[in-house]
Amino acid sequence: MIKVAAFALLLVPVLPVPHLAQQPREQDVITTSAGDLKITFVGHGTLMFTFNDRVVHVDPVMREADYSKMPKAHVILVTHQHGDHLDPEAIKALTTDDTTLLLSQRCAEVVEGGLVMENRQTEVVHGLTIEAVAAYNLVHMRQGGLPFHPKGEGNGYVITFGDTRVYVAGDTENTPEMKSLEGIDIAFLPMNLPYTMTPEMVADAAKGFRPRILYPYHYGNSDTSALVKLLEGEEGIEIRIRDMS
Repeated sequence: MIKVAAFALLLVPVLPVPHLAQQPREQDVITTSAGDLKITFVGHGTLMFTFNDRVVHVDPVMREADYSKMPKAHVILVTHQHGDHLDPEAIKALTTDDTTLLLSQRCAEVVEGGLVMENRQTEVVHGLTIEAVAAYNLVHMRQGGLPFHPKGEGNGYVITFGDTRVYVAGDTENTPEMKSLEGIDIAFLPMNLPYTMTPEMVADAAKGFRPRILYPYHYGNSDTSALVKLLEGEEGIEIRIRDMS
């Protein structure tokens, strides 16, 4: 059973925003070898994947949706411990006896009962292969030189749905681990300053591992058209812009 540590809400207070929950969500449907994959673009860094009878939530937070009204989770993936990605209240609302929570060690200090994944670790849950990829800053730092996301504290995840490999990067820059990924069909890459990547960094990463479909997400006020221009004419990479500010 997944339990929230007694101090969790003090560490990462995230309040629900009811009006957001009433807005219709954009959705894309991707054909895989084992059935359709439906992607629901909840907002910011928050996504929902529906694949056959399985529901995967990524970084669910109450500020993006009322999770008491969302489909219950078979799998919950949490990339890192910041309050716009880790929300114990949303996790509790989505959890059943059949839910598997995958998260980093830092997140496990806040929410109990999850399966900790280290960078480069692979797990198979509910028939889905899930790989943890390092997520961290190389360039952008807090005052004093500490990275906004230190190496080893956060995960991105590669989830395999049938023959389709989906990479959700979490909060990161264009790391060597990202650029060495292989066989990625769909990628979600963050693009907001000063915490993650510039459009130039996203373009550099995309040219490195060449996803078939690229969704910028977690992009705040960043100009997504700048990324489109940077990758203009790049064969084999389709950029799709959805409401993930």
